[in-house]
Amino acid sequence: MRLDKFLKTARIIKRRTVAKSISDQGRILLNGRIAKSSTDVKSNDELVIKFGNKTLTLKVNQLFETTKKADADRMYTVLDEQYERDFSNE
Repeated sequence: MRLDKFLKTARIIKRRTVAKSISDQGRILLNGRIAKSSTDVKSNDELVIKFGNKTLTLKVNQLFETTKKADADRMYTVLDEQYERDFSNE
């Protein structure tokens, strides 16, 4: 499954166009390598996604072509979630 489709189907990112944009900016690592939106995602892959001041690390469990909201979280497991502090206001 394409990376951008996985991110949308798993409901990590709401829109596929946004998922495509983020991945094409080099803000997603797949198994330690920069991934583009067309990169193939498989079970047991590890993703690191950088959103603004948040970095999300997750493991891909299963791939579904479509999911209901209640089942989307079965597609992945969050391994780590880090937030960077903004010291510019202190």
